Amino acid sequence: MSQSTSEALKNIKNKQRRQKVFAEIKHEKNKDRHTKRAERAKAERLNPELKEERLATNIPETIESKRVFDETITEEIEGVDEFEQYFGGALTGEDPKILLTTSEDAKKAAYEFADILMEFLPNVTFIKRKRNYKIAEICQFAGNRQYNNVIVINEDKKKVTGMTFIHLPIGPTFYFSITNIKDAKRIEGHGNATNHIPELILNNFNTRLGKSIGRLFQSIFPKRPEIEGRQVITLHNQRDFIFFRRHRYVFRSEDKMGLQELGPQFTLKLRRMQKGIRGDTVWEHRPDMERDKRKFYI
Repeated sequence: MSQSTSEALKNIKNKQRRQKVFAEIKHEKNKDRHTKRAERAKAERLNPELKEERLATNIPETIESKRVFDETITEEIEGVDEFEQYFGGALTGEDPKILLTTSEDAKKAAYEFADILMEFLPNVTFIKRKRNYKIAEICQFAGNRQYNNVIVINEDKKKVTGMTFIHLPIGPTFYFSITNIKDAKRIEGHGNATNHIPELILNNFNTRLGKSIGRLFQSIFPKRPEIEGRQVITLHNQRDFIFFRRHRYVFRSEDKMGLQELGPQFTLKLRRMQKGIRGDTVWEHRPDMERDKRKFYI
């Protein structure tokens, strides 16, 4: 609002009159804006280069575009690569095996979420957690039986709050909080999934930490997706929140293709990364990390 308009409203003592004048001014501004848009659209239809020039110069600023520079972007993983056995070819021809379990004294919510995970995780075995078994013992049990990953569903107050991923045999360990869980039945227009091994799409895992997370997810799914199933799992990182989605390609005609969501949906956020099997902490989320909204770590 211009200074003259502000001064004009300030001098009007009657509240109803002031509101009426403000509404009239706002209406005139909207009318002028729509008129200018119509004139601009007409000019751009006659000369498309004007639109291209406007779009090239009028780039909106977002939090992502203002992101604080991270020196580890595009950098390779340093030190010992715990995933080398999987990516280096030592397990060529073998699909990864996953052991899925829960935290101690799990309730109904954890078992229901385990059923959801087993719908899309390939080669997964669920074992009910016994109270006297510790994580280290579970990992030893799984390692002796050639499992490559252990996933623990964490539950608190009858609500699923997180997941712990442990890559075998030497780690690392990742703990993610989990929110916004929605199973397929609650997704409008969802499709019915098949048992085909899906393709895996990873978006925006750019930093050194992000690459480690991406390699974790890659080590869970076989390297040989069954394309005929037309199913794809997407893990999209945006502002350090990882969104999980599963779709199927739908060919509507020879020229048009669409996506049908299969579900489930949930959101992950990395809280901690540790060396080995719950060893020394490599990275941990702290509350003070939220102060700068332009700083991202994945």
